[in-house]
Amino acid sequence: MGRSPCCEKAHTNKGAWTKEEDQRLIDHIRIHGEGCWRSLPKAAGLFRCGKSCRLRWINYLRPDLKRGNFTEEEDEIIIKLHSLLGNKWSLIAGRLPGRTDNEIKNYWNTHIKRKLISRGIDPQTHRPLNEKTTTTTTAAFHRQNHPVKL
Repeated sequence: MGRSPCCEKAHTNKGAWTKEEDQRLIDHIRIHGEGCWRSLPKAAGLFRCGKSCRLRWINYLRPDLKRGNFTEEEDEIIIKLHSLLGNKWSLIAGRLPGRTDNEIKNYWNTHIKRKLISRGIDPQTHRPLNEKTTTTTTAAFHRQNHPVKL
């Protein structure tokens, strides 16, 4: 069953967007707003699927997107929110206006993880890295001296 495909795959463009396609999408959304993404491509005269249009708009073309490098302040906000929320990228993005969840996730995986490791902090637990070995050693000691009876 499931949902019917959003587009006829045979008649859709794939790959890089052209400037003309970008402009058609921008113009259509300016006039009609962000309506139904499934019907937008045909209405805008684009040979793309609705998902492609939605992602292009959200991640690249929205006028309120913040471009450029992340600031130190943004880094610290991401680290703090990640320690509270984990990998809830859309919730974290909600606290950083102009940044997308995908951009923040990619930035986390390519930059912030390394930054935390270089500070001696585990990027998953946000605890000191040497704390892991202490806990593991202590657990092994207790298992050795207090075996579990089955």
